[in-house]
Amino acid sequence: MNRKLPILLLLAGLSAFAEEKAAARRIVISIPDHKLALFEGDKLIRAYDVATGKLSTPSPEGEYRVVSRVVHPTWFGPHNVVRPGPANPLGTRWLGLSIPGYGIHGTNVPESIGKYASHGCIRMRNSDVEDLFERVPVGTPVELVGQPTEQVAKVSAAVVD
Repeated sequence: MNRKLPILLLLAGLSAFAEEKAAARRIVISIPDHKLALFEGDKLIRAYDVATGKLSTPSPEGEYRVVSRVVHPTWFGPHNVVRPGPANPLGTRWLGLSIPGYGIHGTNVPESIGKYASHGCIRMRNSDVEDLFERVPVGTPVELVGQPTEQVAKVSAAVVD
């Protein structure tokens, strides 16, 4: 009997579970309201205040997916590199999106939350992005919305805890 078979079956099951969880949960970001909402189906799980892109560097509207998850990311700027720590503009977590160079991340400037302040990424308080990070796997759909819709109305009305 092949001893690797049970392990392979377990890994296949875990992968299917992660994909199912990713399909059930989704993130909707209302750019004008500076809010991020986590839904499971149509049920609002959690809402967070965020910072979105400045008018000169707007957050990209559209439908994307979480493609990477990094704890204590390193920021690679145009002229320097900032390792993890208090000076890192990405904060303590990075959720990379399927549009290269964009993500949902923490910040070392928490007073920017609730404003148009980033270069297009979605900034969150470090404690909030750490909470979201634990709730969403790779593959989670992310919708960035700039116009009023029924979904945006739900996000806008969401009470941030």
